[in-house]
Amino acid sequence: MDTAEDFRGFVVDRQRALLRTAWLLTGNWSAAEDLVQAALIRAWPHWERVGGGVAAYAYVRQVMVNLSIDWRHRRWRGEVPTEHLPDVMRAAGTDLDLQQVLVGAVRALPPRQRAVVVLRYFDDLSEIDTAAAMGCTVGTVKSQTSKALATLRGKPDLVDLRLLGSAL
Repeated sequence: MDTAEDFRGFVVDRQRALLRTAWLLTGNWSAAEDLVQAALIRAWPHWERVGGGVAAYAYVRQVMVNLSIDWRHRRWRGEVPTEHLPDVMRAAGTDLDLQQVLVGAVRALPPRQRAVVVLRYFDDLSEIDTAAAMGCTVGTVKSQTSKALATLRGKPDLVDLRLLGSAL
């Protein structure tokens, strides 16, 4: 198969998974699309070496993690526009509220802790695979995971939603 066709097929097959991971790393769809595009641009020159399949997905995911961490170190982050303003208040305790609180809590984590949480719990990678994706040791993954989970456990909104969920 032609390299360009292989790359095109990879993008078509993995686009949704890449966008989901990028959204979890960046916190908004616009930045996620930019992150996926930048990662694919960086992966293209190395595509013959990277090949297809699982190795290619791991390679592009690692590029996305590294880029997202680099982007978070920039001083100016600009405005984050919203697509729609809410017109109606939702009842507390809905699944949407829980999702918003969880996403907000993950977004508030430092870049490396966010990357660990996304890779370990949303992409369901092992500690070894997460370490390989982030270019660090397994010990770093464990310590960053521990710090991230301790931070998330300390969020009052998450505790309140857990208590509300158990009372229903």
